[in-house]
Amino acid sequence: MLTTSYAARSASSRLEPYDRETGPLGPLEVDVRVTHVGVCHSDVGMIDDEYRIGGFPRVAGHEAVGLVEAVGAAVDTDLLPIGTRVGVGAIAGACFRCSLCLSGRHNLCPARDDTVMRGDGGAFTELLRASDWRTAYPIPDAIPSEQAAPMMCAGVTVFAPLIRHGVRPVDRVAVVGIGGLGHLALQFLAKWGCDVTAISTSRAKEDDARRFGATSFVAAREEGALAAAAGSFDVVLSTVSAGLPWNDYLDLLVPQGTLSVVGLPPEAISVDPMHLLPAEKKISGGVPASPSETRLMLDFAARHGIGPLVETFPVSEINAAVDVVRDGRARYRAVVTL
Repeated sequence: MLTTSYAARSASSRLEPYDRETGPLGPLEVDVRVTHVGVCHSDVGMIDDEYRIGGFPRVAGHEAVGLVEAVGAAVDTDLLPIGTRVGVGAIAGACFRCSLCLSGRHNLCPARDDTVMRGDGGAFTELLRASDWRTAYPIPDAIPSEQAAPMMCAGVTVFAPLIRHGVRPVDRVAVVGIGGLGHLALQFLAKWGCDVTAISTSRAKEDDARRFGATSFVAAREEGALAAAAGSFDVVLSTVSAGLPWNDYLDLLVPQGTLSVVGLPPEAISVDPMHLLPAEKKISGGVPASPSETRLMLDFAARHGIGPLVETFPVSEINAAVDVVRDGRARYRAVVTL
């Protein structure tokens, strides 16, 4: 089937219509007619070739919501009927048979299908193919499609650490960065029952942070602000795509606390062992979620009315949406409607 996508022909170029043939469906595959797609910072990184993976034309995008249009012969249509509203996120498939998949960690499968890494098969397209139907997630009725799209990456990326690190309602948690990821993290943690502190470079977003659920606020560039908060948090969740004074952020943790890094820093994370080892602190990376974590996230968000603040753009203005994210002007997620 011929489908129209929106591709960068070279690094940092404007997105243009790009027609390609999808080919026949495999037995486990699903085609989704996309209605909404979020624009993530990593999409801009792919368009601008920040990650140096090569290959143009490139179709970015990995936060899609749409309707199931066609399914492969082995798809269980009792569980995923044609016409179901689904989300397809950063991981559109896995082998489902390796030890990682069999233990529920499909997101770490060596053979996982990273939607945005496909080259010309990303989600900035009219028809998106998931390589396994079990990664096309039915969207609860309570979540509008324009809000559901960013949940497929931004939402699961900040929700999954709550599960993985055993975050408890009695824990004190700090969220670094009040952006596309951070504003969702604050909402999840507040509804989880945690004492939540927002950390941002200045107080410009303090009112927003408190509206999203923060009970305390730290302006990191104010003299002595980080030092005053040392030893305060069980978990620090870094959502920013920027370098940080990592030793200072480790110092915010209680003994055996966790620094969870889900934003993508532009350079190596460097820490002094004496800030890490004596109190048995941990640094953890984060990738988007497994199928079970994704379903839990969607259920939790629907139950508690959690969703991103979005600005929508018609597909004719997809380059404006990309520019908003590239320039850091999104408040707080950009979503393209097709």
